Amino acid sequence: MSPLRLLLLALALALAAVPCAQGACPASADLKHSNGTRTCAKLYDKSDPYYENCCRGAELSLEPGADLPYLPSNWANTVSSLVVAPRCELTVWSRQGKAGKTRKFSAGTYPRLEEYRRGVLGNWSNAISALYCRCS
Repeated sequence: MSPLRLLLLALALALAAVPCAQGACPASADLKHSNGTRTCAKLYDKSDPYYENCCRGAELSLEPGADLPYLPSNWANTVSSLVVAPRCELTVWSRQGKAGKTRKFSAGTYPRLEEYRRGVLGNWSNAISALYCRCS
């Protein structure tokens, strides 16, 4: 194997091993309480153009079956990062009472909600006012 190929292979392996590949966000498979019970999703109020600074700040954990047509006042329109557990789905609405635009987030990590469109001109960062989280 040529030295260039070895160098490229080593670089690819090094990048794959970087723990911040999805930012500071936990992996969706890691959403469990210390006693082993399941968490449906985690919401965060901080994101950043740099992925390693996402999923910071205040954190709201959602249990399976969480149904919040009215988020607490300190969480309404403040969510900017989220993580959904495996075999779970988070449905969000842009207005209180489950009104307005809606989107479903399947299992995975979403460090920057600015990257997910809400209509023609908007995005989902600081736009979630109601939610429902379910797991199968």
